[in-house]
Amino acid sequence: MDSELDMALARLTAAVAAIGAGHYERVDLGTLPARADGLGYLANAIDAMCADVATREASLRRARHDAVHRLVMAAEYKDSRTLEHIERMSRYAAMLARRAGLGPSDVELLREASTMHDVGKIGVPEEILLKPGSLDAAEWSIMRRHTEVGATILRDTISELLKAGEVIALTHHERWDGSGYPYGLAGEAIPLSGRICAVADVFDALTSERPYKRAYSVAEAFEIMSQGRGTHFDPQLLDLFVAGVDEIDRIRDQAPV
Repeated sequence: MDSELDMALARLTAAVAAIGAGHYERVDLGTLPARADGLGYLANAIDAMCADVATREASLRRARHDAVHRLVMAAEYKDSRTLEHIERMSRYAAMLARRAGLGPSDVELLREASTMHDVGKIGVPEEILLKPGSLDAAEWSIMRRHTEVGATILRDTISELLKAGEVIALTHHERWDGSGYPYGLAGEAIPLSGRICAVADVFDALTSERPYKRAYSVAEAFEIMSQGRGTHFDPQLLDLFVAGVDEIDRIRDQAPV
C-alpha cells in the first residue's frame, strides 16, 4: 500500500512540476483520478485544469495562425499570385526540414514561420514589385531591402513564431558561399531555417510562371539549382530536397502552380 501511495504522490509531484514549467502536455496521471481519496480528488482537479488549458491553447494557436495569415496577406496584397507561392514554399520548407532531421514541433514552427519570409515586401513600391522586366541597379537595391524591412516588422517580440519568422525573413537570401544579402553570411553561419527556405523559395520561383519567365519543369529546376550547389545552396540540404521529388510532386498536386 505504501509503495502504491508513494507512486501516486510521485506522479502528482511530477504533474505539478510539469504544470509549473508550462508543460501541460507532459502531465500523465494515469489511473489516479479513479482513486476514491484525496489524491484522486486532486488528480481530478488537475485533469480538469489541464483540459481547460489545452482548450485555451488550441484557441490561442488558431488566433495566432489567423493573425500571421492576415499579416502575410497584407504584405502580399499587391500581388495575389504570391499567396499560392507562399503556400507551396512553406510546404516545401517543412518537407526539407523533416528530411534534415528536425522534430515535428520544429518542422511545424518552420512551416508556419516560413510564410513570413517575404513580409518585408510590403515596403517595396508597387512599380518595382510588379515590374514585368528586369530590375535596374537602383530598383534592385530597393528590392533587396525587403529582408531587413521584414525582420524589423517581426522584431522585438516574445512570440517564438515571430522570432522564427524574423530569422527567416532576414536570412533566406543569404548564400552558402557568402555572396548573398543582406549581410553576406556564409556556410553554417546562415541559420538552418534560412538555408532551408532558400532552397524552397528558389525552387518554387523557378517552377512558377512570372511576367518575365515561363514556369520550368521540376527536372529543369533541379538542373538549374544543381549549378548553385555549394555556392548558392547548402549542398547537403539541396541533395535532401532533390531526393524528396515524390513528396514535391504531391505538394504540387495539392497546391498547383
